[in-house]
Amino acid sequence: MVKFKTQLSQLFNTTLFFLFFLTLFACGEGEKLKKSPPPAVSVYEIQTESIGKHREFVARTEAFKEAHLRARVEGELIERHFREGAIVEKGQLLFKVDPAAYQASLVQAQADLASKQSGEANAVSNLKRANDLINDGYISQSDFDQLTTKESQAKASVKAAEAALKRAELDLSYTIITAPFTGRIGKVNYNVGNIVGPKSDVLASLILTDPIYVNFQVEESLYLDYLQNHNSLKIPHNAKVDLSLRLPNNSNYDKKGQLNFSDTKIAQGMGTVELRASFANPDGIILPGLFVTLITQSQKKQIMSLVPQAAVQANQQGKFVLVVDDNNKVTQRHVTLGRRINAMWLVNEGLEAGEKVIIEGLQKVRPGVQVQPIVKTVDTITGTINVLIIPTDNK
Repeated sequence: MVKFKTQLSQLFNTTLFFLFFLTLFACGEGEKLKKSPPPAVSVYEIQTESIGKHREFVARTEAFKEAHLRARVEGELIERHFREGAIVEKGQLLFKVDPAAYQASLVQAQADLASKQSGEANAVSNLKRANDLINDGYISQSDFDQLTTKESQAKASVKAAEAALKRAELDLSYTIITAPFTGRIGKVNYNVGNIVGPKSDVLASLILTDPIYVNFQVEESLYLDYLQNHNSLKIPHNAKVDLSLRLPNNSNYDKKGQLNFSDTKIAQGMGTVELRASFANPDGIILPGLFVTLITQSQKKQIMSLVPQAAVQANQQGKFVLVVDDNNKVTQRHVTLGRRINAMWLVNEGLEAGEKVIIEGLQKVRPGVQVQPIVKTVDTITGTINVLIIPTDNK
């Protein structure tokens, strides 16, 4: 009995020691949890930018100049003096048609003109003698009239021969085809040895793409609004808009454009007006026939905040961001967004310049918790997040 009581006492003491140890361990862990640092998150400081009213239009590019080279006389194509796709200079020889037949025609026309001129000189001389004789009664009036007619016919024959000579000279000149302007020449449709002529297809096309034209259509209501607001029909010259392009690969073209033409009528059945802009294209990046997005932005601008796409989330109430306040606490803020500009959203309501929004570490926090913010920058074009480097004074 005494032995049993002793064992029971030992078991009780052991249990008390174990419970005491657990209590100490739990307190220690609690102290550790209390002392754990707040989670680190990357934040972006809201920036502002001058933004104008914005519209986007589907547009198509067109060459500034385009010439379809054709044969104007019939003959064998005997020479080609360029490489397909190359730049050719104004006046450069491109094609040559066999000139032999046209050289022969030219010689014949020259000989015919000489003959007609000789006949004219003879007719003029005969008429002059007849004019002296008719007063003395040596020739009749009928003979005099015939000589007058022959003189007129001889002069007419000379004029016809001169015209034929000019035609022969033109035909011979058409055997040489030169570039009407400096540009890039395309694919050749007829090789040397082919017979070509006025009824043949295009030999090749020559284009000039600097500048490049961009054609687009505007709704009649929008066009009328512009004219009424600006009280001017000179939209190509006085248009107070900035023009830019987004290419089919979703990249932004680095040159700005300007309007240079508006049509004189509304397209029937479409209710639109055709407009045209021109863009510098020195590197030939933009080719004719390309579908692009023309972006118009008014020159009258207003200051607006921009937020990175990486900071924006959505729930049933709409889009929101997580804002870090001056005490490094997280709050949820619903925002009203405008259009997207590359990797940024325009903020219509909900954020102001200088406020910090979380862009990395969103999964580690919730509203109300304290965080350790690390300010970073965002590439507004690509959305790449970078560490903000603060310059130091090295004096």
